[in-house]
Amino acid sequence: MNSLIYDNLTLHTDKYQINMMYAHWVQGTLNDKAVFEAYFRKLPFGGGYAVFAGIERIVHYVQHLRFGDEEINYLREQEENYQEEFLEELRKFRFTGNLHAMKEGTLVFANEPLIRVEARVFEAQLIETALLNVMNFQTLIATKASRVKQAAGEDILMEFGTRRAQEADAAIWGARAAYISGFHATSNMRAGMLFGIPTKGTHAHAWIQGHDTEEEAFRRYAEALPNQVTLLVDTYNTLKSGVPNAIRIAHELKKQGKKLNAIRLDSGDLAYLSQRARQMLDDAGLNGVQIMASNDLDENIIVNLKAQGARIDSWGVGTQLITAADQPALGGVYKLVARERKGEYLPVIKVSGNPEKMTNPGFKDVYRIVNKETGRAEADYITLREEEDVKREERIKLFDPVHPYIHKFIDHYEAIPLLHPIFSDGELVYELPELQSIRSYHEKQLQLFWPQYLRKLNPEGYRVNLSMKAWQLKMDLIHQHQE
Repeated sequence: MNSLIYDNLTLHTDKYQINMMYAHWVQGTLNDKAVFEAYFRKLPFGGGYAVFAGIERIVHYVQHLRFGDEEINYLREQEENYQEEFLEELRKFRFTGNLHAMKEGTLVFANEPLIRVEARVFEAQLIETALLNVMNFQTLIATKASRVKQAAGEDILMEFGTRRAQEADAAIWGARAAYISGFHATSNMRAGMLFGIPTKGTHAHAWIQGHDTEEEAFRRYAEALPNQVTLLVDTYNTLKSGVPNAIRIAHELKKQGKKLNAIRLDSGDLAYLSQRARQMLDDAGLNGVQIMASNDLDENIIVNLKAQGARIDSWGVGTQLITAADQPALGGVYKLVARERKGEYLPVIKVSGNPEKMTNPGFKDVYRIVNKETGRAEADYITLREEEDVKREERIKLFDPVHPYIHKFIDHYEAIPLLHPIFSDGELVYELPELQSIRSYHEKQLQLFWPQYLRKLNPEGYRVNLSMKAWQLKMDLIHQHQE
């Protein structure tokens, strides 16, 4: 097998996408235009917001969509017996449509379009699976990382999840997603090289076990890396052995004009051990030596440790972050909202016995409504693309679709478009920002929202409203299909 196939994501799709493409080709409808939206139905982790991520990888994926010999030969072997003319059509495949998306680092909410694809149905179907795969994973990890950041405050956060990640790609793109949301470094060297993320690391228990004594192991490590000394102190006995030996090495380093940066706790009662270790370090005149903690941490444990008075300065967060252990999938979907008929777009709807699965029809835009007096976001507002009142920042009505009598009018606001052009007629028109810029943008996003929408437990629900016209279109189509 050609090893280059691993770099080609064209067949990173579900078989039914290829089958639908084939059916469109057979029926002569492959060039009909369609509009799809990608969104999620429920906020993850019981939180009040999510953090959008994944556009950089989606851009690279779309740019490199090509059916080469390996892909064509594989499709030729399928039991569907695709016609050769169809396979030749695939050889010519290029994405020629329009793709709009929110910026990475944007705070996003349930049931609003995060990505909008307007393209030949032949193209729009193919990209669904990979697009959702990337968006769902990276948004999930960025959201988890943001929650950890909220819990840790100004403390240093390090992403340590590579060895527990679901394979190599998850490790590096998860590290990037965590950095977007405020983590300061990663242990993954490849992620550091590819994305420019700062890298941090200490040493393993094996280093200690590989020497005759813990003190000897500490000393030799400090001799090798005198400018970056963090010592893991829990191999044998944290308070009776690890911390005292670390203090001895710290004094030796001090005599050489160097310093011990930190000690790391990786097991036991982290609140108690950090308090005792802090006292021991301070008593030894080592107030500047920090205490780092690891060991299956997440935002809930960090909050609890802080409540218990833990003296921890930096946190290494691995498994719980990179696997999003308490919610391993975002559940984003990709739904058809309009299709071409006689040169115009016809809105379509999915009507479901599960109300949460009912779609919002029509070609739509999304705006963030920011109160000009407070500078804070009031709601996200979904409109049909032809609506002009919100573009002119005229008075609009925000109402609860479940309880329409709950509503408010707003007329002194700024309407910020959230869907930005990424591809236009197949050409990339978006300049991918530097990772540091995305990180800074995310920090500014947090400032747009009142704290009650961001809190970890029982957050206030942020409004995501359909315009009156978009709501009425939905009602009309529901009634039409239920007659």
